[in-house]
Amino acid sequence: MKRFICLSMIFTSLLFCPSVLCSRQEDDPFLWLEEVNGEKALEWVKAKNAATVAELQQHPDYIPLYNRILAVLNSKERIAFPSLVGEYAYNFWQDEKNPRGLWRRTLLADYFNPAPVWETVLDLDELSRREGEPWAFKGASYLYPAFDLCLVRLSRGGSDATEIREFDLVKKEFVKEGFYLPKAKSNVSWINRNELLIGTDFGPGSLTTSGYPRIAKIWRRGTPLSGARTLYTGQESDMGVRGGAINTPERQYIVVSRNITFYTSNSFVMEGDKLIKLDIPDDAQFGGFFRNQMLLELKSDWTTGGHTYKQGALISIDYGQFLMGDRNFAVVFTPSERSSLVGFTTTKNALLILKLTNVVSELFRYTLQDGQWVGEKIAAPEYGAIGLTATDDFSDQYFFTYANYLTPTSLYYVPANGKKIAKVKSLPHYFNSKDLLVEQYEAASKDGTVIPYFVVRSKKAKLNGANPTLLYGYGGFEIAMQPGYSAITGVAWLEKGGVYAVANIRGGGEFGPKWHQAALKENRQRAFDDFAAVAEDLIRHKITSPRHLGIEGGSNGGLLVGVMLTQRPDLFNAVICSVPLLDMKRYNKLLAGASWMGEYGNPDLPEEWAFISKYSPYQNLAADKKYPRVLFTTTTRDDRVHPSHARKMAAKMEAMGHPFYYFENTEGGHGSGVTNEQRAEMLTLEHVYLLKMLK
Repeated sequence: MKRFICLSMIFTSLLFCPSVLCSRQEDDPFLWLEEVNGEKALEWVKAKNAATVAELQQHPDYIPLYNRILAVLNSKERIAFPSLVGEYAYNFWQDEKNPRGLWRRTLLADYFNPAPVWETVLDLDELSRREGEPWAFKGASYLYPAFDLCLVRLSRGGSDATEIREFDLVKKEFVKEGFYLPKAKSNVSWINRNELLIGTDFGPGSLTTSGYPRIAKIWRRGTPLSGARTLYTGQESDMGVRGGAINTPERQYIVVSRNITFYTSNSFVMEGDKLIKLDIPDDAQFGGFFRNQMLLELKSDWTTGGHTYKQGALISIDYGQFLMGDRNFAVVFTPSERSSLVGFTTTKNALLILKLTNVVSELFRYTLQDGQWVGEKIAAPEYGAIGLTATDDFSDQYFFTYANYLTPTSLYYVPANGKKIAKVKSLPHYFNSKDLLVEQYEAASKDGTVIPYFVVRSKKAKLNGANPTLLYGYGGFEIAMQPGYSAITGVAWLEKGGVYAVANIRGGGEFGPKWHQAALKENRQRAFDDFAAVAEDLIRHKITSPRHLGIEGGSNGGLLVGVMLTQRPDLFNAVICSVPLLDMKRYNKLLAGASWMGEYGNPDLPEEWAFISKYSPYQNLAADKKYPRVLFTTTTRDDRVHPSHARKMAAKMEAMGHPFYYFENTEGGHGSGVTNEQRAEMLTLEHVYLLKMLK
């Protein structure tokens, strides 16, 4: 015991040793900007915001563009997307009269009318005024199958951490002395009317290094949270532990997932009073249950039961037979070289699958007939992006959306009999697209891999290298960039003569797990090479030139454009770097950063820092390089990607004498704002910046 006390004393003394502090400050003189609400840090933010706003608001397009963008965001012609809960369609709506929003509902039968009669369930503006808090609505979890109670998630300023309160959907009020969880990154699911399956901040030692719960408990109504029964405890180094109840017509399944990393996990199912670990690969994505079938999406080839199931496939097996040792899976979907599984969901009797082929969506409906999966393609519009919006647990009716770069988003309804697909809602044409065209190009990356990308431009645009062009990219976490309709891009950029391009680089999910895994960890540079190759191809086709080419990315995409800023400043004249990761030496120590080490690697390991250090933007800034004047945007309330990434990068550029713009919204979470006014301000600053830099 004495030995541990001595070591503790030595460690404590080192923490407060002036020489150690000086050394740490010499390594990073801007660590003080990591103190999110520190007085000095907020004064710095205030000064940078003021300088940026003062300059960009002088642009002659600022006021008319702000008014146009705000009108789009507040438009009453927007689609009120439904969530099907019992006999109701629920919707969350924000406009100029309700800046924080109305959570509302209408009977499903009335939803199809041009002007449904909406019933307010919860007024977020009234709640915020009454409680003196800047509440943002983060959704609700409903009690199945009565749907008379729910758990409402409320966030202060849009952060990921939420306060959870029980809400009576009949009385439309919070339940007095009902279930309540204070602010945390909690997960919660109803087991029954009197029991919840929860993960939250239970006190010291209950969270992972990523800041997520590592303990799943069952909490019974009327008992203190401290008395909740522990069901499973993960490791502190895990990403997190999450529990949930999956309700099907056949039975309820109590499931616990131990997320070891972002891409590996162990799944457990409660049978009787025991948790049984499912014998599946750690990197397989457990997809729940449908008609007693257990669904799995494979991220790598899996050989079991004498069969090899391919990477990217969706497979199923009778759950009861699986527990008895059967490993003879049925294949629902197998990808091809240029296709992938985007996602799937269920209705009462059908499995709905979204497939992506060369970055274009297709929708399929599968049913289980005599133990075999039988599929049919749904006659949805083609050559665009399809999204599954809402399904019904008690019938086979569902809603889906369709859009492409020039076709406004439309909402389609498929009735339970599936016989007639009807367009029930549609956005107006917010911008004039009749003189625009969409092209799909391919660029060869540094290693020869073919990278597709889309270009939206005027039919009259001259290929002379002088077109102001915005190139967008993401390239991470197996997220595919699909061709969707953006009214803001249309009114703020395309109508002003700009060209818009989207790169489908590796790291994304356009072509399944292999496309994503090709740019993980030590291979991350491939994503950056892909993006640079697309930029060079735009220039080669004389669509634009470095003088007129700008790039934009947010979050992981912020890292992407941050790397482009430091590696290829010669290619661009404008960079919008939003809610970015930039200090890859410390990202795993900031907020949820540790959870992304499966994507980027662990900078604390010398062998992994060796490849991360080659591209980390913050460490690769140079005083003697010339950079385009970048615009950094972030939010103080972002508790996912720490705002200090943008803060410190800007401060370091300032110390080196490099000009930049900086804007940090005080609300917004991992986004641009909570209210439409906040979003409009951020979007206007970004587009005025592009007009100023690229025209």
